[in-house]
Amino acid sequence: MNQFSCPLPATDDEHTWPATRQATVLRVEGEQARTDVDEVIEEVPVALVFNSISHAVLLATPSDLDDLALGFSLSEGILASRGELYDCEQQPHPRGIELRLEIAAQRFMALKERRRNLAGRTGCGLCGLESLDALARPLAPLSTGQPIPATAIGRGLAELPAWQRLRHTTGAVHAAAWIDRGGHIRALREDVGRHNALDKLLGHLARQGQAMEDGFVLVSSRASYEMVQKVAALGIRSLVAVSAPTALAIRLASDTGVTLTGFARDRRLVVYSHPEGITL
Repeated sequence: MNQFSCPLPATDDEHTWPATRQATVLRVEGEQARTDVDEVIEEVPVALVFNSISHAVLLATPSDLDDLALGFSLSEGILASRGELYDCEQQPHPRGIELRLEIAAQRFMALKERRRNLAGRTGCGLCGLESLDALARPLAPLSTGQPIPATAIGRGLAELPAWQRLRHTTGAVHAAAWIDRGGHIRALREDVGRHNALDKLLGHLARQGQAMEDGFVLVSSRASYEMVQKVAALGIRSLVAVSAPTALAIRLASDTGVTLTGFARDRRLVVYSHPEGITL
């Protein structure tokens, strides 16, 4: 299915979850204080329900949830392709949102065998794994591709602020961007959770049928093990972070063929794995 979406039921508008809300605050500047209105990001429990079985609850920003549903399913290895997702419905709930996904029977049987019960949080991507063995999801090493010009990373960084609408409004979200070889941002997703922002972007790329060798992912956060795992699962060869990677992320990137770059600021960056993926 090329253009699936997770729409809200047309007749159910009792519970709505906007991406931001207004809050009354006391703003202090030096010795002056005044009551003001601030725009704050919303953080909503989002339950992913596969074939009527609840699998994971993420704390997420309630925007681009169709991208989140598909991106999470692909990057977590629940689905092998976007065509295995048959339907998706967004069901509002007083305490959050349910994303009800209908997936291929074979993939659902495999999901049940994994017996994962994630309790997603904005700062943790591996909560709920049943054993240490479950951490190592087999990923085929990526083939060598055309390197990314370092100048493209610099251009993408320069364009990033103009695309971060929710960050400008609230100052409380992460972003994940898809950048072409010329250094231009082609897509960006935002969320309170950095893993969620990445899943939203990956879901969008999958829905568009994006050729993964034609660009790279830039994240406005540190690079964790699971973020490397997610991009590798979708065949993306280069992940760039504005902050540091973890040692575990570097080891996984080295094993899977991902060029992992951190501390990308202006004309500076540090390449931690497969430096042949960056050309000067």
